[in-house]
Amino acid sequence: MRNIAVLSGNSHQQLASDICERLGIELGSSTLKKFANMETNVSIGESVRDVDVYIVQSGCGNVNDAFVELLIMVSACRTASARKVTAVIPCFPYARQPETPYNSNGELLSRVPASEAAKFDVLANPKPPSSATPSATASATAKPPSGTLAEDKHRIVDTTAAAFHDRLPSEEVVSVTALPAAAAASSGLPLNPRASALRAESAASLDSARRRLSSISTSQPNIAVTHLAPQASSDNLVQLKGSNSQGTYKHWTARSGTLVANMLMAAGADHIITMDLHDPQYQGFFDIPVDNLYSQPLLIKYIKEKIPNYWDAVIVSPDAGGAKRATLIADRLNMDFALIHKERRHIGTATASDLVLVGDVKDKVCILIDDIADTSYTITSAAKILVDNGATRIAALITHGILSGDAIERINNSHIDELIVSNTVPQAANLAKSSKIRVIDIAPIFAEAIRRIHNGESVSFLFDVVPY
Repeated sequence: MRNIAVLSGNSHQQLASDICERLGIELGSSTLKKFANMETNVSIGESVRDVDVYIVQSGCGNVNDAFVELLIMVSACRTASARKVTAVIPCFPYARQPETPYNSNGELLSRVPASEAAKFDVLANPKPPSSATPSATASATAKPPSGTLAEDKHRIVDTTAAAFHDRLPSEEVVSVTALPAAAAASSGLPLNPRASALRAESAASLDSARRRLSSISTSQPNIAVTHLAPQASSDNLVQLKGSNSQGTYKHWTARSGTLVANMLMAAGADHIITMDLHDPQYQGFFDIPVDNLYSQPLLIKYIKEKIPNYWDAVIVSPDAGGAKRATLIADRLNMDFALIHKERRHIGTATASDLVLVGDVKDKVCILIDDIADTSYTITSAAKILVDNGATRIAALITHGILSGDAIERINNSHIDELIVSNTVPQAANLAKSSKIRVIDIAPIFAEAIRRIHNGESVSFLFDVVPY
């Protein structure tokens, strides 16, 4: 292969070497080191001018360092006049932080905190405007201080805001035009044309934090005002969302999807190759091509070759989010399918969420399918449910075996008989700690994808076939 260079970051050099061996080329020369203050320094040891460069860097280990290394390497190759720079990221970092505001249970989050919800009650339940209020009368009889015309205009707005602020706790809507008129009459100034333009049938609220009035008309036929869902707080969290909900108000937590995509594009990446994105919507954050390869053919091949009498086994998804991924494999192999999901039975109690098995696994071999095993809590909990329902043997097939923290210890003490993971993440240390772990090699898939992209061939071939 001509005009191609494959470089590797520090996160997974063994995978980069395996890819180059499959392609029949030498691994490119690059030096990555840290300064005393832990800044990353990158130098490319060969010319990449007018060459297609593929940089292999997985999102594992120290994820932030690995990602910064990748950005600097991409930028260095772009500065060195590379024809095209492709980031090969087998395990994509921050893929579990999409833009859509869903919580861990799949519920759509509200964007309104509890402290602001009362303002929208006025809009959802407008009342007929009253002609005058005690607050308005008090504001109107108070003699304003003398000053310039501009000061008097500011005083009118402040007087109006104070009147609204007094009335908001009682959830009453006052006339939008009465208050400016009363304030103008007390000062001897003509009515503010902007205030008089507000219509009497509008529902108004006061944003006390910014001291400004807002108005939304409720009389227009093409405007619908709906109730907002109650916001969970530390006091009513169990009643609203169940005892298993963690944390309180998190709706303004930053989402990293667009940010990570923009950083890669700003560094100079022209193409992304990855595998089994946790959220497929992540591809839409990029303005450059993204090839999301599938591990499904590899998992099917392993099941056929390594699971005895696999046609009598049951494919199991450990949660509702992975049901589609598991059913695809079950349909391809014509196997039975089961699902484990959380069912809320007793809201407000300590057992608000129970794991429930949907399907029959009695006296059968169960094959758990998932894309990521980080703490491995999900798959070990699912294995316990399966054993309680009569499963005889349990194998778990995972694409990205991150296995952080005490995940290995949890797996060793679980009912899982065999854990099969791919080498999108280095597994040498994990293999030494557990005899249950098996590794499947994804280097042939990435090597074939690089070859096809470099030669301008279709990559969709790899969605169904494992290259040998």
